[in-house]
Amino acid sequence: MLTVAVLALDRVIPFDLATPIEVFNRTRLPDGRAGYQVRVCAQRPEIDAGAFALRAPWGLDGLDGADTVIVPGTATPQVSPGREVCDALRAAAADGTRIASICTGTFPLAATGLLDGLRATTHWAAAGLLAAAHPRIEVDPDVLYVDNGQFLTSAGAAAGLDLCLHMIRRDYGSAVAADAARLSVMPLEREGGQAQFIAHDHAPAPGGSALEPLLTWLQDNLGRDLALADIAARAGTSTRTLIRRFREQTGSTPLQWLHRARVRQAQHLLETTEHSVERIAAQVGFGSPTAFRDRFKRTTGVSPQTYRRTFS
Repeated sequence: MLTVAVLALDRVIPFDLATPIEVFNRTRLPDGRAGYQVRVCAQRPEIDAGAFALRAPWGLDGLDGADTVIVPGTATPQVSPGREVCDALRAAAADGTRIASICTGTFPLAATGLLDGLRATTHWAAAGLLAAAHPRIEVDPDVLYVDNGQFLTSAGAAAGLDLCLHMIRRDYGSAVAADAARLSVMPLEREGGQAQFIAHDHAPAPGGSALEPLLTWLQDNLGRDLALADIAARAGTSTRTLIRRFREQTGSTPLQWLHRARVRQAQHLLETTEHSVERIAAQVGFGSPTAFRDRFKRTTGVSPQTYRRTFS
């Protein structure tokens, strides 16, 4: 079971707070077990939630050891969350915890500096304010959510549901996420607009780490037929050690990283070329067009043809 810590700040938006609590608490695995344990955490015993006061059972120490921390939006995004909250979020990030924001929750996350140099989104009405306050962040107001690997941000209201379902799919796969979507009376991926236009950036390896040259080599050789043994041989290590290093430094396995890199390159080719799906499948290293279509849809939620029609 994975642990999700929901951080309630003063003037928290009740809808944004309730969304992750309900979605993750209701998620069930195929055998009926709960997929998540949810903690509601706050800096003080009582939090102003606008129409009501909230008593959170966990303090900021509830972020320790969580697999995911979620920062819901607040009605006063321009107000700094304070040093204690920022330090707690930075400490969680340093431990490798996944951190996601909903709506204007991007602002307190941005205040930590963790989003500097990354693409992020927030409620469209607050996007200009976010860009002005944090010029080192690439603010995109036109998407439902942005996935940078360890750090994720979403737009307002229902986009928080999209983001939560996306994280469930990352954790447990499409079947579990689809079941959670049905319970929420939501499609797993919403049609129309830019619902599937997500930044699938790779979780970066720390600067100067031993993995950096290997990741560059993988990116340059996506079209090759690469097995785990081939990647390990290139790294000069055993497959077991390679898998451990990947999990420590990128949060995924070598093959998961490779699949995501291939899909991301395929997205670029679908957007910018008129190459056939069969040709793109070969260009990005999939053994067959069928395997490519299956992997692409599993990652983005739509077929390559639908993606091209939307974004070419």
